[in-house]
Amino acid sequence: MAERIRIVIIDDHPVVRQGVASLLDDEEDIEVIAQGGTAADALALFRKHEPDVMLLDLRLPDGAGVDVLRTLLAERPERRLVVLSTYDGDEDIFRALEAGARSYLLKNMSYDQILEALRAAHAGERRLPREIARRMSERRPQRRLSPREMDVLRLIAKGESNKGIAGALGLTEGTVKTHVEHIMNKLDVDDRTAAVTVALQRGILEV
Repeated sequence: MAERIRIVIIDDHPVVRQGVASLLDDEEDIEVIAQGGTAADALALFRKHEPDVMLLDLRLPDGAGVDVLRTLLAERPERRLVVLSTYDGDEDIFRALEAGARSYLLKNMSYDQILEALRAAHAGERRLPREIARRMSERRPQRRLSPREMDVLRLIAKGESNKGIAGALGLTEGTVKTHVEHIMNKLDVDDRTAAVTVALQRGILEV
């Protein structure tokens, strides 16, 4: 028998993690060698086991999956990581692929799509399911929000007024108003509520 593909699974939901592991272990060419539920687990388990492929959740209780991707791939760019997430915003997908993920999968996709992506990653290929490829092809070039604009947007999401934002960030109300206008312009919306809604839908702003 050919050598098995060694997989590490990182997901903070034990039922999801163990369910995927059980399915994969039934495959003759795949072996799940470790599981974890945090970003710290992801870093430690990858460095310890050096798996052929890691299947990685995007949002973890102690950090972002994208940061795990960047850290591991900065150490060794040839490492192979596949994202499995419930989040389908175009910015979530873009950031993961930009960071070096070999594929981006949604948890409502078929088991066959997961298998295909893992085997492709092991072979050194990048494989995007049709739905993800379509989302990326439809993604318009974006002007990214600046760090200060992100600070303002987070406070808008918490229901803060311009006056409250100004006090929290040490800015004048006029400066905050300018930031809000820039945010709405970049997100192509007409009001603050829509800005928060769009930012959440696209994965620019995390829940």
